[in-house]
Order: sequence, then structure tokens, then C-alpha cells
Amino acid sequence: MSSALTDLFPYPIVQAPMAGGVSVPQLAAAVSEAGGLGFLAAGYKTADGMYQEIKHLRGLTSRPFGVNLFLPHPEAADPAAVDVYAHQLAGEAAWYETELGDPDCGRDDGYDTKLAVLLDNPVPVVSFHFGVPSREVVDSLHRVGTFALVGATTVDEARAVEQSGADAVIAQGVEAGGHQGTHRDNPETGGSGTGLLALVAQVREAVSLPIVAAGGLMRGTQIAAVLAAGASAAQLGTAFLATPESGAHDLHKQALTNPLFVRTELTRAFSGRPARALVNRFLREHGPYAPAAYPEVHHLTAPVRKAAAKAGDAQGMALWAGQGHRMARELPAGQLVEVLLAELATAGTALSGLSGYTTGGGAR
Repeated sequence: MSSALTDLFPYPIVQAPMAGGVSVPQLAAAVSEAGGLGFLAAGYKTADGMYQEIKHLRGLTSRPFGVNLFLPHPEAADPAAVDVYAHQLAGEAAWYETELGDPDCGRDDGYDTKLAVLLDNPVPVVSFHFGVPSREVVDSLHRVGTFALVGATTVDEARAVEQSGADAVIAQGVEAGGHQGTHRDNPETGGSGTGLLALVAQVREAVSLPIVAAGGLMRGTQIAAVLAAGASAAQLGTAFLATPESGAHDLHKQALTNPLFVRTELTRAFSGRPARALVNRFLREHGPYAPAAYPEVHHLTAPVRKAAAKAGDAQGMALWAGQGHRMARELPAGQLVEVLLAELATAGTALSGLSGYTTGGGAR
């Protein structure tokens, strides 16, 4: 990774921006203070809400941090498919004594306004999810001193990121919790994806951009693996979700290691876009029938998910989690960074001890 970018954070650990109230200023500050790169998630917030969180974060740390933006979804979903799904969810709304949300209450997540705020009040790093920003947007960020990172889930997407002029690509493997950052939501491929190690190796050979590896990483040994595969840093989300600084609901944190929730799946049940979550009742009952309709389904289910959380019912919540969720540790975020670094150092020592296998003599 370019020295200017790595100078921002001395250790190769990036805290993933988790929308929905998880990546709060306290979490980002703790990670940045520990030498990683903390992130705020602007998704689902207003532009002013994002600005207020940035102000709060700056009051907690003087270290660099990032802000994540969702790219707009210009293509509207089939209204008939959304209506059918709304009819199916009517029982959920009645059960939790709430109303379904308005599926047509906004498609662009306030992207232009948020971008304008970030250009007027620059932050060290901005990352993008669900697509590639225009070259003009990337250039405008560079002019105010902001690095641009863009997510990709395939080699072709990584090539598009490189063409945008971005400073690094975030290679997101299928193991990742939350939304897959595919640039286009193709219903025919919504349930598939490439594993992180394979993706990092492929992207490394396809583009010259630095790579931030994301997807299911929970231990320093895994960070060592993606660094060995060609990444310059690792982005962890679920690992930080369980920390006390995280803004995740207590039920969500507990579910990560609760034996009731044994696995994750990619599902459209909660948002209309493929996203990895712990399998609960809502996902089992509605996932097979959820249409490819983001953000319409997100808006539709939001009141139900909120009501379920208020009622203390994890079976009706969107329990986003990566495949390594059972390895979550309830450590303070700064301490977790320290533990990850210690594990990374141990893994590096072990790898150096295998040098004999790379010589002509083979195993010794």
C-alpha cells in the first residue's frame, strides 16, 4: 500500500464500517487510538447525522479515520414483487404491533448531500460500497486530501475500481457479514461468491492497487494469511461487533456465540440485497421468497426489525454476522487490536520458521 496511506494507521487492521448503528464514534476512536483505522458508517443516516458523528469522533481522537458511503441504486425494483412480499410480511407487522415501512421512501441514501459534506469537511479516508464512484468524485476527494477506497467482490469489479482512480480496493469475500458489496445485484448470482483467499490472490494478479482484505476474519492468524496472499491490510467487522464500544444491540452481540444460532446464510429477507446474517426464524420463513429489491425491502422491514429488537426478540432481527462469528471475543476494541497484533506476530514467526520448505531440500 502507498506509504502515504499506510502512514495513516501503523497496523494493518481496519475496522469495517457497519451500518445500522454499529460503527459508532466510540468504536472508531478506540480502533484508531490502538493504531488501526476506525470507520464510521454513513449508510442509513442523514447527512447531518453523519456530520454530527464525525464531529463526535474528532472529539474522541486526533488519529485518522474513515467514513463509508453507499452508492445510490438508480434501478427501481418490480413494484408487484415488492407488493407480494409486503403482503407476506403483514403477519410480522401485526405480531410486533407495528406497521410496515414505505418501500418508496428513498433510493439514493442522500449520497450527493453526504459527499458534499465530506468535501466541505474533509476526512482522511472515504470508502464506497455497492458500486464504483465516478472518476470525478474520486478526483474531488483527492483534491481535498482524502484517500478513496472502493469495495469489490470479483476481479472485474476490482478492475473497475482501479479505473476509477481509487487508492485501494477492498476485496470482500463471500464469508463477510452484512451486505455483499456487489456493484450490480444480479438475482441469478445473489447466493454465490468467491472465498476471500481466492479473491485476494486473483485480484492481486489482476490489478496494481493495494488490497484491503475483508470477509470472515476473526484472528491474527487469518490476517497473516491474507497478508501472505497479497493484501496490504485486513478489514474486520464481526470481530468488532461484540466489543463494548460497538453500537450493536445486546441481543445481536449475544447471538454471535449463542448456540441457538449455529450458522449464517446470504439472504434478501431483510433488505432485498444479498447479506450474510445468522439464521433465525425471520430469515428461514421469508428468505426464500424475498425479491431482489433494494432498498425497497430494507425500508419495508425496518419498522418490524426495530420492533423485534424493542421486544427483545432476536428471531425477528437482522443479525448480520460473518462466517467466523462463533470466534467473537468480548474484549474492548483497543485490547482486541492488541490481541490481533500479537496473534499476527506469532503467525509471522511461525511462517518464518517454515523457510526450509522453500529451499531445494524440502522438509527437514
